[in-house]
Amino acid sequence: MNNESLGTLFVVSTPIGNLGDMTIRAQQVLNDVDKIAAEDTRHSKRLLDHFGIRTPMFALHEHNESQKSEYIVELLQGGKSVALISDAGTPLISDPGFYLVSQVRQAGLVVVPIPGASALTAALSVSGLPSDRFSFEGFLPAKSSQRLTSLKKLSEESRTMIFYEAPHRIKASLMGMLESFGSNRTAVLAKELTKSFESVQSGTFDELLRWLEEDEARTKGEFVILVRGAEVRENMVSAETEHLMKVLMSELPLKQSAALASKISGIKKNELYELGLTLKDK
Repeated sequence: MNNESLGTLFVVSTPIGNLGDMTIRAQQVLNDVDKIAAEDTRHSKRLLDHFGIRTPMFALHEHNESQKSEYIVELLQGGKSVALISDAGTPLISDPGFYLVSQVRQAGLVVVPIPGASALTAALSVSGLPSDRFSFEGFLPAKSSQRLTSLKKLSEESRTMIFYEAPHRIKASLMGMLESFGSNRTAVLAKELTKSFESVQSGTFDELLRWLEEDEARTKGEFVILVRGAEVRENMVSAETEHLMKVLMSELPLKQSAALASKISGIKKNELYELGLTLKDK
């Protein structure tokens, strides 16, 4: 079977709120494909009806993705084209689709992106936080202990961090960030982006929590949380480098450990020797 007789999987971005953000290309693709795989067919039917798109849909979500991926690969191998959409925004960004795309690519089939709206880039663009380097962390764990563990691991992250959060956990997540990142860190809450009640608030975690508590309605809707990264201090050695020195020093003399760690990390040997002396005293 040659490539011309094979179908294509299109990963199609849809609006995160304002229907005006639906691109012309996305509409054309959704009209032209043989089938649409949607995270929630009832939700997506309203979108398709608005644009007069009558392409048959079926559900692809986290509970059936493995089974449906086999079905989609068979469709593509049979020459049918399929579009993947999520409830809003760009599929795979904290949405189903990763397993499907990996299986389609492993089968040697073509995957084509149809770019469009994405909550994380929309929020970053208006946040006022550094946008040259950022880390997307998705949704934090639901359990408090696991959430705190995840946040504390990020306490020294120097890039702007971006999180998604549901309304019923927004206060708990902000309190966890206050505990893990400290009271002086600047953060931004982007709420209901591109919808009627869109709001972008910046401040410390304390200030953002007070803003939410002033009006319970403010906790409704979907949130993007952006957090300014930690300041990079001169000569600050990462936790990974410190761990490396500890491991090497358990087997080798300090001078040799510093030399080997320098080759691995690129940090000056003298700095690592000084670090080793400090670790010895602990």
